[in-house]
Amino acid sequence: MQTTLLQMTALIMCGALWGVTEPGGLSAQQTRLVLTSVVYYFFLPAMVVEVLWHAEIGWQSMQYSALGTLCIILGIALSWLIARLCRFSHPKTGAVILAAAFPNVTYLGLPVLEQTFGSWARSVVIQIDLFATAPVVYTLGIMLAKYFGEVDSREKPMSVLAFLGAPPFLAAILAVALNLAQVPVPEWLEGLLQKCSAAVAPLMIFSLGMALSWRAVRWRNLPYIMPVLLVKLLLQPLAAMYLAAFMTVSAEQKAAAVLDIAMPSMILGIVLCDRYKLDSSLYATAVTLGTALSLVSLPIWYRLL
Repeated sequence: MQTTLLQMTALIMCGALWGVTEPGGLSAQQTRLVLTSVVYYFFLPAMVVEVLWHAEIGWQSMQYSALGTLCIILGIALSWLIARLCRFSHPKTGAVILAAAFPNVTYLGLPVLEQTFGSWARSVVIQIDLFATAPVVYTLGIMLAKYFGEVDSREKPMSVLAFLGAPPFLAAILAVALNLAQVPVPEWLEGLLQKCSAAVAPLMIFSLGMALSWRAVRWRNLPYIMPVLLVKLLLQPLAAMYLAAFMTVSAEQKAAAVLDIAMPSMILGIVLCDRYKLDSSLYATAVTLGTALSLVSLPIWYRLL
């Protein structure tokens, strides 16, 4: 785990360095948009097809979905309660809830788990993401962002069913159908999918480094960040570890699922904060500090698991 995180940190630092040096006059924002778009629309769907075509689909998929969904709902409830007791404003409450509840299960979880447990862990990550995190983000997450933020009447509203048309989700439907129909994978296609899958992890980590910015850190936000770090890096993984005990999968699969839940805040939340006028600065601070502290918390959880 230590070696894996050192490698991830080095790649994150390379992404952050790009933002400082801007090779070829390309800013981090421009480059990150291209990289994440290529991953989201091409390489990640290819990985989803490769992994789920071979994966064991069924009861264990429902367990991963239940674990992820329950932990996210618990994170929402705890962060909302803390924000209410501390009387945070609506924009700060919305940002705190999104940052505390939704883990970065794919962009950080995928490379970390793959390097730590092996390629089989990709199936755990993808199932938690597609069957738990993404559906909750695009339904309950959007509803919470709208409630605590502001909706611009001139903008086209973001559909709570948007994830159904997302390329990774469509790829998952195709892969599950091929899996259940027991269609064999052509050798040439399997090789192609494997090559595409290999590009996902490094591109995700590199783009994550571009997304993090210490300039966005506002020390005045620290009192609001503490509840996020408490829920995200401690209470949510604790709950996941307790709930995982009831799962009927192997000990390694339980450990991988819990470690995926223990990831810091997702990057996508900044988009919701910007769109619905939540406290984007607070969210960016939570992501940056949470990701930095996760380099310490993740090895601890790994040892416990």
